[in-house]
Amino acid sequence: QVQLVESGGGLAQPGGSLRLSCGVSESKFITSDMGWYRQAPGKQRELVAVMSSGGSTVYADSVKDRFTISRDNSKNAIYLEMNSLKADDTAVYYCKAVVRHGDVWRDYWGQGIQVTVSS
Repeated sequence: QVQLVESGGGLAQPGGSLRLSCGVSESKFITSDMGWYRQAPGKQRELVAVMSSGGSTVYADSVKDRFTISRDNSKNAIYLEMNSLKADDTAVYYCKAVVRHGDVWRDYWGQGIQVTVSS
């Protein structure tokens, strides 16, 4: 059974930094895109950053030059380094992985982790 385990997050001051980690429960699973999404209260879930298995990345405009996504394919893990945090970055952050099951690719989500930016 595929599970995504997230860690990191918490409280940071404006201008501070946090690091999120997410790993697939077993490294044997084949994954393609892995990424981070976030949902603030009263808003829809939105893309933060995504990375393909080949290393291509896509970032939301609002986090470009501040956040960096990285990936360890051997561990089926991704990371999100968040710098220069702003109050608008406050949200629940979700990890997502696209996992192969035979000829089918399925989306899996983590349970979500709270990031709060406040002085």
